[in-house]
Amino acid sequence: MNAMQFKECIEACNRCIALCRYCSVACLREDDVKMMAKCIHLDMQCAEICTLAVNFMSLDSPFVMDVCKLCAKICRACAQECGKYDMDHCQHCAKACNECAEKCDAMAA
Repeated sequence: MNAMQFKECIEACNRCIALCRYCSVACLREDDVKMMAKCIHLDMQCAEICTLAVNFMSLDSPFVMDVCKLCAKICRACAQECGKYDMDHCQHCAKACNECAEKCDAMAA
């Protein structure tokens, strides 16, 4: 794997981590938090798998393709859930998740 591919994927993952964490906190401040429960849960899971992917890429792990494949799957699930809501934080999160999924798919290929 070349360093540029790692760099682009790591940057996408780091952006996704930040926006998922921000989204989960912002969702907790919404009036109907219970309605946002699935979004919050996926935000937290997505941030965790992206963190793992960054760590594995940084280690140049032989398992990076497996982790990135799972990361893309969870990012897409998070993007789909966040995309259901009109709030800016959810829309920005969905966009970052989709972009991260694309980069992780490329890494896993």
